[in-house]
Amino acid sequence: MILLTGASGTIGTALLRRLTATGEPVRCLVRDSRRLGDARVRVQIALGDLADPPSFRNALRGVDTVIHLAASIRDQPGASMEELNAMATLRLVRAAERSGARRFLFFSALGAEHHSRTRFFRAKALAEEAVRAADLETVVFAPSIVYAPGDPWLTLLERFSYLPAIPLSGSGRALYQPIWAEDVAACVAAALTSPNGTPRREYELAGPETISYEDIVRVALRPTGRRRRLVNVPLPVVRASLNALRRVAGPKVFATWEEAELMEEPMTTSRGTADVESLGVRPLPMSAVLGGP
Repeated sequence: MILLTGASGTIGTALLRRLTATGEPVRCLVRDSRRLGDARVRVQIALGDLADPPSFRNALRGVDTVIHLAASIRDQPGASMEELNAMATLRLVRAAERSGARRFLFFSALGAEHHSRTRFFRAKALAEEAVRAADLETVVFAPSIVYAPGDPWLTLLERFSYLPAIPLSGSGRALYQPIWAEDVAACVAAALTSPNGTPRREYELAGPETISYEDIVRVALRPTGRRRRLVNVPLPVVRASLNALRRVAGPKVFATWEEAELMEEPMTTSRGTADVESLGVRPLPMSAVLGGP
């Protein structure tokens, strides 16, 4: 039995589709099973979330492998980003050890370190430490930006394309190696089925292109057929504006300062696509996936 967290996210949706197609028994830890769509009839449901450690015990019953995708790039009511990413991962690891699980696959972020500029990356670095120290067979995946047609990020950009000009947080010059969610899911599936020669493995997941955030936005806009000027907004202005907006709109605001700041955090690896290809996957460039004129 596989326990999957984050099953309704960009990676989780692609991975869950792949796992259920092979008949793999999967249990999903979710707050609301409706977010799984049609897939909810093909999996077991464990109600709970990262802020509810007691829910881990029931979710882990009979589980051999944990795939921990769930994460939060903003503070939630009653739980900070650090609690939801770092502390929740540590608690899930400990619960998996107690339950008798054998493997723990964890998703971090490419370039996450203790001295990273963003809170999310620092929390992911702490979570990585907890996973590496676990008394389990572990795999750490560190992807660059992961995208899929219709995902929340691309949908937001598509909505911005109706404006005369698109605001771009900061310089737009941070570099990324974007990778398609389907390619990421294929990597996870390959890691699950490969012979376990080493008890601890790490993979840096990157697409075949190294491009700036500004260039990523341009590629993402091509399918809309709308050409728009990109306007760089200084970070102090972005921070003040988004913080003020959150005070007015509350936790469901369309973007937070912490999310905008991530677009200044480079996510590249000198290994390029080597780790992805070692899992038998040939990642597609973003332009090939999204298409457009």
